Amino acid sequence: MKEKNKNGLWTFLKKIFLVLFISHLSYIVICKWIDPPFTITQLVNFFEGYGIKRDYISYDEMGSNIKLAVMASEDQLFPVHNGFDFDEIKEAMKYNEKHPNRTRGASTISQQTAKNVFLWQHGGYFRKGLEVYFTFMIELIWDKKRILENYLNIVEMGKGIFGVQAAAQYYFNKDAKNLTKKEAAMIAACLPNPKKLTVKPPSKYVNYRSGKIMIQMNYIADDAEIRKLLK
Repeated sequence: MKEKNKNGLWTFLKKIFLVLFISHLSYIVICKWIDPPFTITQLVNFFEGYGIKRDYISYDEMGSNIKLAVMASEDQLFPVHNGFDFDEIKEAMKYNEKHPNRTRGASTISQQTAKNVFLWQHGGYFRKGLEVYFTFMIELIWDKKRILENYLNIVEMGKGIFGVQAAAQYYFNKDAKNLTKKEAAMIAACLPNPKKLTVKPPSKYVNYRSGKIMIQMNYIADDAEIRKLLK
């Protein structure tokens, strides 16, 4: 009887796993063409009282400056890696060992997209493990333009502000495609901590960091793979 119960439980768990796998795989495929209706981060912001300001736009409507700014700031190898920057991960691990009270991240744009679309903020090793899986899947199923488009549509860029169109309208009263290099760099500079790093008026860090980002934008702008993504 005990053996029968074990077999029945194992069969049930396999069915649950299969249903979950098919469900999330279907959602990944759907999100290749359709924007996610909401994310966990957006819902958390709403219930914490920050509201949700967002306006999903197409890749072409985003313009080139904000695409260049986030790659210069967050992930300069985005066009060529497979979702993970292992050299940067090694450097971050070394840094964190020497500075246990000041952690340094190494997430690529692909990893941040996986986290923001399918998962939640924080969460430790369990969430990081899921992030690795979803990063692998979107790199496999989506293309780089779709990953960057989703990232720029759903990433938080201020308190309750999600996506570059909402950020451009809120901070500069213009569409994302009309952002100047400076304005795009200022928005990109707030990404490490969008609730604390203010774009307008700009915090000291945003002022400093945006200047550095503009230098990097000029540096990578002529790269052939970068130019393909900016079209």
